Amino acid sequence: MSLSLNFLEFERPIAELEAKIEELRLVGSDSVINIQDEIARLEVKSRELTANIFRSLTAWQTVQLARHPQRPYTLDYIPRIFTDFDELHGDRAYADDRALVAGLARLEGEPVMIIGQQKGRDTKEKLFRNFGMMHPEGYRKALRLMTLAEKFNIPVVTIIDTPGAYPGVGAESRGQSEAIARNLLDMSKLRVPIICVVIGEGCSGGALGIGVGDKTLMLQYGYYATISPEGCATILWKSATKAEEAAEVMGITAARLLKLGLIDEIVPEPLGGAHRQVDEMASTLKSAILESLRSFKNFSTDKLLKRRYQRWMSMGIQS
Repeated sequence: MSLSLNFLEFERPIAELEAKIEELRLVGSDSVINIQDEIARLEVKSRELTANIFRSLTAWQTVQLARHPQRPYTLDYIPRIFTDFDELHGDRAYADDRALVAGLARLEGEPVMIIGQQKGRDTKEKLFRNFGMMHPEGYRKALRLMTLAEKFNIPVVTIIDTPGAYPGVGAESRGQSEAIARNLLDMSKLRVPIICVVIGEGCSGGALGIGVGDKTLMLQYGYYATISPEGCATILWKSATKAEEAAEVMGITAARLLKLGLIDEIVPEPLGGAHRQVDEMASTLKSAILESLRSFKNFSTDKLLKRRYQRWMSMGIQS
């Protein structure tokens, strides 16, 4: 049986059960056999099977879910969470990086600056978005808009979903490392609240370049790491085929990162992952972002910056 894009390899038992349900639904309504009870029974069984499988996912299976081709991206969440989105373009120095979607919007009537990495689905869109890998002008665009938000006392929400910053020669020659480092420095001092959300892949400095903030939310089946499991495996074992083993030892899942204090909150996903119920996922994420912004609403600037500094300086210190 060929698996639909809706299902990953480890979901094969679920796919087979769903296929049976679909076959029963295609039986004509004039059938002498009453199949509604059987469909209902199989649907319950499918939900139970899905819950059992997702209760014990490995780190590598989580990585696969974070990369699911139908997983919602930044542009799927923006219209479901925010209103009056007005996209802004360009770094005012070189070009507009299409791997980064950014602009002003409203969240429950309040202005926010949204800065989010965007992947593509089909080949044309993937090339247009550069697979979600930002160039230095993308980081400079992000910083330009963060500075604009600071000028008008508007909070910033960053949405992280990238396999890493673009490693091409052109990007390096235009100052990729400097652009990321500049963002880390200036975000640490930005005088408005910054909420960071990892919705899928949060990989390397490419993610951290828009990831320094006051609170980091992470979707349940995202992953956040200094390098991809394949890259780690290539360095440690000289073979990307060891990616599954690397994922297990890297500590990249939401539960592990929360325990280590590297993220602040796990946003639960619908049964089977965010792509199964995008509207439900967006509603849950909206509530988490709203609550996070409200928690900083009465902070003075000095208190906000002091807390941010202490938060980042305490990372990696064992209690």
